[in-house]
Amino acid sequence: MRERVALIGAGPSGMALLRSLALAEDAGAAVPEVVAFERQDDWGGQWNLDWRTGADRHGEPVHSAMYRDLWINGPKECMEYPDYPFDAHFGRAVSSYLPREAMRDYIVGRVAEVAGRIRPQIRFATAVRWVQPLDDGGFGVTSEDLVTREAVTERFDRVVVATGHFHTPHLPSWPGVETFPGQVQHAHDYRSPEPYTGRRVLVVGSSYSGQDLALQLHRAGAAHVTTAYRARPQDIAWPAGMDEAPEVQGFDGAEVTFADGSTAEYDAVLLCTGYRHHYPFLPGELALAGPNLLAPFGLWKGVVWHADPRVLYLGATQQLFTLTLLDAQAFFARDVLLGRVPVPGDEERRADMDAWFERMTRIDGPPAALAYQGAYIQDLSSHTDCPEVDVEAVARTFLEMRDARIEDVRTFRDRRHRSTVTGTLAAAHPVPWMDRPDDSLEEYLRRFPA
Repeated sequence: MRERVALIGAGPSGMALLRSLALAEDAGAAVPEVVAFERQDDWGGQWNLDWRTGADRHGEPVHSAMYRDLWINGPKECMEYPDYPFDAHFGRAVSSYLPREAMRDYIVGRVAEVAGRIRPQIRFATAVRWVQPLDDGGFGVTSEDLVTREAVTERFDRVVVATGHFHTPHLPSWPGVETFPGQVQHAHDYRSPEPYTGRRVLVVGSSYSGQDLALQLHRAGAAHVTTAYRARPQDIAWPAGMDEAPEVQGFDGAEVTFADGSTAEYDAVLLCTGYRHHYPFLPGELALAGPNLLAPFGLWKGVVWHADPRVLYLGATQQLFTLTLLDAQAFFARDVLLGRVPVPGDEERRADMDAWFERMTRIDGPPAALAYQGAYIQDLSSHTDCPEVDVEAVARTFLEMRDARIEDVRTFRDRRHRSTVTGTLAAAHPVPWMDRPDDSLEEYLRRFPA
């Protein structure tokens, strides 16, 4: 009897799994019946822009953290599908840094050849409410149609969790923060910079996303922007009107005290403090928890839930290679589902997880982190026919970006990088990034004649 698989989430990870299964079926494989559940009205996951915050039009928590002026914060050359170059998708060379709409178009375009077959497998505007392990070895999956409000429980043999981990904010607290008179907002709810114009803003968090939002606010006319780092200074030459400070210690009204004893007053606080794993539809024994890591606790090969190998996760690892990482995980998950990759016993899985985790603890900076994730992608791909990624070339490009960002955070997106797939040098965008509008796809492509 044909197995049934419940796929929860139809973002880039879920789309990649559906596509990989379709390709396997084209090659003659017997594939399981897959039913995908997507809470949003369309596929694309985080790349879908929703102006709402808090609750979406169905009253569900807003999934996407996408904001209006987003341009990717790493070169497209670091996330290029080896079997689907950007040149082929756009029909021309484009810049190394894309606006949100162009990036989403690329992700969706990659599944176009099988879209007519895989899209009907997805139940849009449908939320999974609960996954219940059954005595017969399957799972009872309860879902709700968010339009009709009809709930149904169905039996599945396997469950794949592909909801990602960028939808539930990590919200730290500090002494006195309740006395702060201005707005305190997490980046998940940020949509545009205009509310911050003319204001003194503290951005808590020094990740690339935090740096980008700080620069967005500066570009849009914030009176002053400070980024607060936790571990080490960012080594960035900030332009006038921007600076950085060590970890926040506490609030006293509008005054913020930092770890070095310095103080400053602010009108608004933007939290770029990351996200936490949150799977409210899973019982505790199936739910990944803990911090976002390159090697999450409890996942063999970052995909198979050690405590119950019938449950798989996609996109639950911290991502440096992004799309190509998600693709490698999708191909690996596919071949686990097809029985091509046998899942070893408990002891062998545990030893493998421990080895990867121990190696992760020795990472001492970006080059080592990139080498680690590159080796992880190669490990996954060695078991499958996933298109091969030149991980060393991608890592070099990533480090070129890092150095350019340190040199001038305002101009690094004006740099041109070379495709590790086709060798094509990216086109120069005619407008410096600091002066660019939020380009629509049509407007963006108009700047690069075919």
